[in-house]
Amino acid sequence: MDNDSFFERDFKLLWHPCTQMKDHEQFPIIPIKSAQGVWLEDFDGNRYLDAISSWWVNLFGHANPIINAALKDQLDTLEQVIFAGFTHEPAIRLAEKLVALAPAGLNRCFYADNGSAAVEVALKMSFHYWQNIGQQHKTRFISLENSYHGETLGALAVGDVALYKKTYAPLLMDVLTVPSPDCFYRAAEESYYEYTVRQFAFMEQALARHADTVCAVIIEPLVQCAGNMRMYDAVYLKLLRAACDRYGVHLIADEIAVGFGRTGTLFACEQAAISPDFLCLSKGLTGGYLPLSAVLTHEAIYQAFYENYAKQTAFLHSHSYTGNALACRAGLASLSIFESQDVLGQNKGLAMQMAKAVTHFHCHPHIAEVRQTGMILAIELVKNKQTGEPYAWQERRGLKIHHFALAKGLLLRPLGNVIYFMPPYVITETELQWMVDITWQAILSICSE
Repeated sequence: MDNDSFFERDFKLLWHPCTQMKDHEQFPIIPIKSAQGVWLEDFDGNRYLDAISSWWVNLFGHANPIINAALKDQLDTLEQVIFAGFTHEPAIRLAEKLVALAPAGLNRCFYADNGSAAVEVALKMSFHYWQNIGQQHKTRFISLENSYHGETLGALAVGDVALYKKTYAPLLMDVLTVPSPDCFYRAAEESYYEYTVRQFAFMEQALARHADTVCAVIIEPLVQCAGNMRMYDAVYLKLLRAACDRYGVHLIADEIAVGFGRTGTLFACEQAAISPDFLCLSKGLTGGYLPLSAVLTHEAIYQAFYENYAKQTAFLHSHSYTGNALACRAGLASLSIFESQDVLGQNKGLAMQMAKAVTHFHCHPHIAEVRQTGMILAIELVKNKQTGEPYAWQERRGLKIHHFALAKGLLLRPLGNVIYFMPPYVITETELQWMVDITWQAILSICSE
């Protein structure tokens, strides 16, 4: 069987995510036969370097021998059991590991299936907490402009990327949205720190005005990933933690995309030395193998639900595959790699090499900014560098760059006109340089049109 055969079978039946399916009349879907390390291989023998960790999930490469071995062992023991009234060793051990590694005070773990589900859990827990303690007037949430927290209705409501949200607006709860600390808009001589502090004034004002009716503030620490990989200084987290404490509002940290080493520390919140009230984790949690998410919270919130049945205070949110044994075992294997290897130290070296490799990108007439936080690097393309005028979305420059790179064997998936690198941590220096070189060729070709 070749690529064409699989594409024909796929196109008759399947509906792919985040995709205008009609595009694939011109650009056929690529069937992947196997994968190893940072490389994917199709049925025609073509190979593609996975520069985006297969939607930011794959930390330690495809077919990682440590995670493979753990899953093979788990398969012979237990694959799945109902998690209501039952438990198992992988779920307990993973919770123990997460609580030990997470910011201080987060000592309760609730499992769900994916990132959006984790956000739903955190939103509902926060709201339900206030109901349980008699503050029924707290019913709203605050989020940032340009934020993204998932695509189920609650998660979509607290996000602010119109591409995903606008169509479903009539279905969504009303939230308070404040200007983002996104440092792309800082003044020419203004530092990330200065701009971030200045932007916090909007959050302070929103909390001062609405705290009595607000359950929680939800943010993506340091990087608004789906919002064009926009970045800001860690001081925002420190200021926000203090403000949430002053005003009696929960802080939800959505580290679904930025957790597990992506920003240079295991969790992004560490860079501000703060603990949120809820920490949402997924994506890299299982090393990219199986769907799993976790919401960590502290004992005071747990205790607000811990009552006699007659009180009717239980948190009844559930998923059929909650605490799946195979997924938890994959999570344990992924965390074991952090324990046995100096992953964060190695990533620091790779991040420095990535920054050095793109030095010449800064001078390109259609690159407005190259920005980086740890193992995330973004390149923002514009029509006019002097004025900041963006390319029209109808031109689909990012898509053209995607196809150019794919033809060369590099998987990029730009966010509009923003190209980004978020490779697996096992990428070699040679592979990293090749990734940058092909991207440069793509930019030169597509931005000269």
